[in-house]
Amino acid sequence: MAVAVGNTASSLLSPTSFFHATSCDIKQQVSSLVLPPNQNQLFVEANLDLNFVGLAFGVQNYTCTQAGNFTSAGAVAELIDVSCLTGSSIFHSLPDQTYNLWTNKDFDSTSVQDIISSFHMSNPPEILAQHYFITNPTTGQGLSPVWDFRSSGKFSAGGGASRTAFVVAKGKGSLPAPTDPKKDINWLQVENIGGDAGGNVAQVVYRTDTRGGQPPDSCQFGSSLDVSIKYVSFYCKHILSHPLTTSVSHSL
Repeated sequence: MAVAVGNTASSLLSPTSFFHATSCDIKQQVSSLVLPPNQNQLFVEANLDLNFVGLAFGVQNYTCTQAGNFTSAGAVAELIDVSCLTGSSIFHSLPDQTYNLWTNKDFDSTSVQDIISSFHMSNPPEILAQHYFITNPTTGQGLSPVWDFRSSGKFSAGGGASRTAFVVAKGKGSLPAPTDPKKDINWLQVENIGGDAGGNVAQVVYRTDTRGGQPPDSCQFGSSLDVSIKYVSFYCKHILSHPLTTSVSHSL
């Protein structure tokens, strides 16, 4: 089974397997963040430098409510580093390419956790971060999104990963997907919650170019199972012109 998962992971990586973002300086390529016109829910903040662009594939998780609809129960995704592709002719085709592969029937029996585990056994340089949710560290209630860079090696020194190489965020703006909002999840703009709990990788994160991720319209409370819906998106991570101070540790 491990071999099958490994082959699956290699297939999913193949569209971007020859790009290595560690050598790219994309701070001035904020223009790569293309937001829909004639809306005010999302906006490009002033004094932004583009830090990383991750191509995410994973699942959006939902549970059925008493009202008979699905509500978000978080997400799990792996981010592949495509920063070096910003501005290229194929950049904006990557979500469609990846979504078509990720939703191929050959992946039906393979979970995103299996693929993530397989990636990290081989430790390819394309891996940027993992995306998941934790209990809100400020209120102790509800869920907060996390982008965790600690396994990528991009914030390490002497072989140790920075203990604060992550982002914990709170919502700032949400926009129905300009493609197909019934199928594709919203585009988002979120900001670091601040302090040690927020990490120090980025101050603003945008989710754009979403494909998939929307749950069924209705469910039967008490009998409908939780669902995990596959999705793909870009996550653009930005720092302001005066970035957060990076603290590097030699232990996890």
